[in-house]
Amino acid sequence: MGKLINIGFGNMVSTDKIVSIISPDSAPAKRYIQQAKESHMLIDATQGRKTKSIIFTMNDKLILSALQPETLAGRFEQEE
Repeated sequence: MGKLINIGFGNMVSTDKIVSIISPDSAPAKRYIQQAKESHMLIDATQGRKTKSIIFTMNDKLILSALQPETLAGRFEQEE
């Protein structure tokens, strides 16, 4: 298992499972969220706050975070 990064509010994700981190503002990103929700592949780690990034994992799960993609990318790079 890879190192863990904090994706906000004490929630952690293994760095070796992350495929990409994107902003949720585009229409395709919103469709990905809806499809993941319908197929029970969505993990909401926003603690009720606004979604600012979507984390795609190797096992096709989507994780929503209230942190900016740039913040998460910085934490990801620090771990390496």
